[in-house]
Amino acid sequence: MNYLKIIKVRREIGLKLNYLYGAQEIKKRIPQREPFLFLDTIISCNPGESIIATKKVLPTEPHFDGHFPEYPVMPGVLIIEAMGQAGGVLVWDSIPPKDRNFILYLVGVEKARFRKPIVPGDEMIITVEIINCRRNFWRFKAKVEVEGSLCATAEILESPGMYSDS
Repeated sequence: MNYLKIIKVRREIGLKLNYLYGAQEIKKRIPQREPFLFLDTIISCNPGESIIATKKVLPTEPHFDGHFPEYPVMPGVLIIEAMGQAGGVLVWDSIPPKDRNFILYLVGVEKARFRKPIVPGDEMIITVEIINCRRNFWRFKAKVEVEGSLCATAEILESPGMYSDS
């Protein structure tokens, strides 16, 4: 199913996007919180395979005060973070509930490319696919698009660490 076409058509006719879950459900799956939560909704999730998430880039986000004041651009590292967060939600939804006592740490980024600036007002469509999971390392292929234009791609590597109650 081509979600980008569905999103475009729904916007053109003024319909709200359907989504699987929003910020409150996302927060049950990953530990990040505002102002470092870079996912708004999950619009598709195929556990063990792929996920599609959205993030509306707001002009009030604090990083735009310095990056760059005259021409605000979403920092590349935060685009990578959004990809990693989507990967975290995908892993959470892909494993049995009894095994969900960890957080995923970003441990590697490869082949990162930034093709088009993302600016306030844009809505990022973040697509993440599992490449493999070996010895507790999850490798993902990720991309970010805005209005059908490819803005960023990367391979993300994440590994779990245990929650600490102390």
